[in-house]
Amino acid sequence: MSDVPDLSSDEEHYDDEEWQEMDASNTAVTCLFCTITLPTIEEGVSHCEKDHNFNLSALKSKFNMDCYSYIKLINYIKTNKAKPEEITCSATAIWNDDKYLKPVDNDEWLMFDFDSLTENVSSPKSYHANVENGLVTLSQAHFLELQRTIQALTEQVKESQLHLQMAKEDMCKMQSSMKTIVEGSNNIVDNEPATIVNCVSKVPLECDEGYFSSYAHFGIHYEMLSDKVRTESYKNAIIQNKDIFNDKVVLDLGCGTGILSMFCATAGSKKVYALDQSEVIYHAMDIIRENNYTDKIKTIKGRLEDTKLDEKVDIIVSEWMGYFLLFEGMLDSVIYARENCLNPGGILLPNKCNISLVANGDVDMHKKLINFWSDVYGYKMNCMKSEVVREASIEVVASKHIISEPCIVKDIDLNTCNIDVVDFISPFELCITQDGFLTSLVGYFDTFFDLPTPVSFSTGPHTTPTHWKQTLFYFKDCKEVKQGDVISGTITCNRLKTDVRGLSVQIDIFGKTHKYILS
Repeated sequence: MSDVPDLSSDEEHYDDEEWQEMDASNTAVTCLFCTITLPTIEEGVSHCEKDHNFNLSALKSKFNMDCYSYIKLINYIKTNKAKPEEITCSATAIWNDDKYLKPVDNDEWLMFDFDSLTENVSSPKSYHANVENGLVTLSQAHFLELQRTIQALTEQVKESQLHLQMAKEDMCKMQSSMKTIVEGSNNIVDNEPATIVNCVSKVPLECDEGYFSSYAHFGIHYEMLSDKVRTESYKNAIIQNKDIFNDKVVLDLGCGTGILSMFCATAGSKKVYALDQSEVIYHAMDIIRENNYTDKIKTIKGRLEDTKLDEKVDIIVSEWMGYFLLFEGMLDSVIYARENCLNPGGILLPNKCNISLVANGDVDMHKKLINFWSDVYGYKMNCMKSEVVREASIEVVASKHIISEPCIVKDIDLNTCNIDVVDFISPFELCITQDGFLTSLVGYFDTFFDLPTPVSFSTGPHTTPTHWKQTLFYFKDCKEVKQGDVISGTITCNRLKTDVRGLSVQIDIFGKTHKYILS
């Protein structure tokens, strides 16, 4: 293991030569406001504060600056040859324009680790005041300093008031938007409790159009139809179980191009309702006509929750699964269809699914995605790491990087589950199968068609990749593990409160809590 880098902490690892290239502490800089050259950036910062009353720490605190704001500030000063008082006396961050992210030149000031700068309040300057006959006489310098202090405090009060007003306006907008979502078509009776938006059926269609619009593009249907694991599994489940479909009424929920509807018609179904809210339904109509299935397949444009079918059906077929199985919330519509459209004793396909976790040890990919931010064209952007890690990643993981046995964390029976199935807490144990560094946990799902001729498929890293790929939950720090170790933890999954089709995932492991979103 000596040739594998130790990535188990936030500390960056460079050899001496690389560190000399990255370390700006020994680089001479020219003052931002005069021609004096200082031996280090730190001395340049001190010089600007002492000789030009330009306090970077105070600016960072006043404007809540991050590393990007600092880059803009330096480039603003260099571009506009700004005076120090122009910056320090400004009530707003006048340099806050993305055009200033582009360096003016290869400036040593941009190598300064601004994130490490802390508020360092200098000792107050000592001024002498003369008191005579009850009157206080101040020096001109003292008077000017007091004026600057009063002006700065006044501007801070104005800025705080502005932020408070903006926050109030944002809260009013949020309350208005939430009221629209909760009330739906304004049919809530006064004094009755408000409806909680906890499933797709309670979201007004106009607020849900973005989801359906995403399926109006050719590319996504090409990707799904090209996914042989996905499409052939459905075909085999239907065609190899013709007796189940013969003379039956079927609902193809979220039919897309209508491929599953045509499988059902080929298997002998009496009637197939092909339903989809996206614009692709118009192409499905042409495809069905082109293949001479118009006598068996009826296309319907609409969201199921807002549509009434001519009759109840015997079978519901739907390719509803999203990333990490539950993303997109289409399971809500399947459950709604089961409760409102399916005859007693009817069949749901697929009828069972489960979600699994497995450990990933791909150090190179971790370096590429996470450690990338340690050195971006010579600049440190470590502040980005936490945000990058927070977003669950959708990738294909090579089986050679899997370093544990899988663990099922959720079983779902489509015949009995309800909309709360999205919210679950599950402990897990991962048995490590080889020495390595744990860089992320991989989430995937398996799908089952329990029929006389059973069919199933997996989206795990040990099988042929699908368009679902795998869902990766990266850790900011890698953890060294040994073969035979048993890694235990807990995974918590919930709907996003701001988006019923999105997910929040929390993983508690190694004594730490890691939070992720799929949105």
